[in-house]
Amino acid sequence: MALLRQIFGPSAEKVKVENKNWKIDAGSRTIDLELTMLSSANHVELSPSDAGFQDRYIVQEIIKEMAKNRPIDTKGKKGYKVLILNEVDKLSREAQHSLRRTMEKYSASCRLILCCNSSSKVTEAIRSRCLNIRINAPSEEQIIKVIEFIGKKEGLQLPSGFAARIAEKSNRSLRRAILSFETCRVQQHPFTSNQAILPMDWEEYISEIATDIMKEQSPKRLFEVRGKVYELLINCIPPEIILKRLLHELLKKLDAELKHEVCHWAAYYEHRMRLGQKAIFHIEAFVAKFMSIYNAFLIATFG
Repeated sequence: MALLRQIFGPSAEKVKVENKNWKIDAGSRTIDLELTMLSSANHVELSPSDAGFQDRYIVQEIIKEMAKNRPIDTKGKKGYKVLILNEVDKLSREAQHSLRRTMEKYSASCRLILCCNSSSKVTEAIRSRCLNIRINAPSEEQIIKVIEFIGKKEGLQLPSGFAARIAEKSNRSLRRAILSFETCRVQQHPFTSNQAILPMDWEEYISEIATDIMKEQSPKRLFEVRGKVYELLINCIPPEIILKRLLHELLKKLDAELKHEVCHWAAYYEHRMRLGQKAIFHIEAFVAKFMSIYNAFLIATFG
């Protein structure tokens, strides 16, 4: 937003949120899609990966539409609009190839800002056509300042070291720190110096899933775990985060000799999940593989 304000002035801050319906002609059929987008007179921001496997059609259609409606600047010349695409690393390979072709064709009328968490998942063809800027996660000191600023604005008294404990638990994620601060406010106020910083609900839920897996390795337990994982997915917890957190919880309970093999299979199924469309299949496959490995280890160890 700071960059857009520098380019276009105060008008870039006059944004609106809208749910837009797209009717896209895909050869022999018409695709109806609805996406939430944030827009102003000068830019549009959205996450095309929300469209799932149809993301390539969204990328093409949005850029084409923006190219048709080029704004006029103060000197009477045709200017350009800025398209901000979030979570580009979650786009399918087809969508990324489509984005490369489309961004070249309409470069005169549309500028793109591509945001991602992992540049390694973005194709080299796109990376080579962009100016790559890496932004580090905020430090704990910066998170503490933000928490203290929010507390001051909300009129909340923070005990000494309270903001530091939230920042330490946040894993350098500002969003997580603010959510934890909000949870603590709901849980207990006024704050106390020894108040517990609770983990996120979904983290506790995944910890329970890991405990269930360690207690029993059977088709029945696998079916129960599938239901719990599916509940996390429908509550918008990203599948990559679920798999990573589940691995983290399982590793804490495992013998050292199994950790390398389990990490190998977690990486394998994460890669498979990236190539596929149904994340639940790949997470369930990882759980089944883990159960097989752990059960074989218990039999070999204890008979």
